[in-house]
Amino acid sequence: MNRRDFVATTTLGAAAMALPATAHSHSSPAPVMTETVATDARATRKILIAGGGFRTKFIGYMAQLSGKTRPRICFLPTASADSPQASLSFYQSCAPLNVEPFVQNSFIESLSQTQSWEEVLLSMDGIVVSGGNTLNQQAIWKAQGIDVVLRQAWDRGIVLGGASAGSLCWFDEGTTDSRPKALSIVKCMGFIKGSHSPHYDAEPGRRPLYQKLIGSGEMQPGYACDNDAGIYFEDNTVKRVVATRAGAKCYYVSRENGTATEKTLEPEML
Repeated sequence: MNRRDFVATTTLGAAAMALPATAHSHSSPAPVMTETVATDARATRKILIAGGGFRTKFIGYMAQLSGKTRPRICFLPTASADSPQASLSFYQSCAPLNVEPFVQNSFIESLSQTQSWEEVLLSMDGIVVSGGNTLNQQAIWKAQGIDVVLRQAWDRGIVLGGASAGSLCWFDEGTTDSRPKALSIVKCMGFIKGSHSPHYDAEPGRRPLYQKLIGSGEMQPGYACDNDAGIYFEDNTVKRVVATRAGAKCYYVSRENGTATEKTLEPEML
């Protein structure tokens, strides 16, 4: 049974809950790359983010950016505590696409997780990071060394991306709801320099806090994305602004004369 048929069955939910905590595709796993792959200094480093809603069209664009006919796309749901529902949603989003989907959980044990993070993640053509708790995600990745492997993936031209925690994680810093009571600042991996705010139009506190922090100098200038809108970066350069919903936009927020200035980045529709 192929993946598309699988997601259409009435037993889908139960099947997703039964997935073991390791990298999966519906077909037999592809052979592990055993040769050493040298980092190519000429590889284009690619990140595709969205403020929220990294579903079929964004994954399809990621697949296109990989340059592969049938790319291997891995979902990394650490921020959602390896939620089976998040993994199921990823498989459903991939079903219409010519991709080979995988899920790599972070809450694992060595008896069933027999491949290293490098063996799994560096064999992929694209890696989608889930939404969820960014602070916890960062702590787990650092403890496991996943952050180092993701840097290697970026340097090798594997397309990285995601929405919410899956977009915020690539920047120096940004606004997060990962702590109790209020939005706050979270420090992340710094692949993309500057700051980020996801859910810019969807959560009332996001826009005023982001502007306040940048205007005061407490946070670096950076990029804000509405839900269903996103940015494709090569290295630290914006190459394309995209959206899957009319009216969704992205913004560059900077500081001028002690106040925040917001520049709208009009997207192309995917």
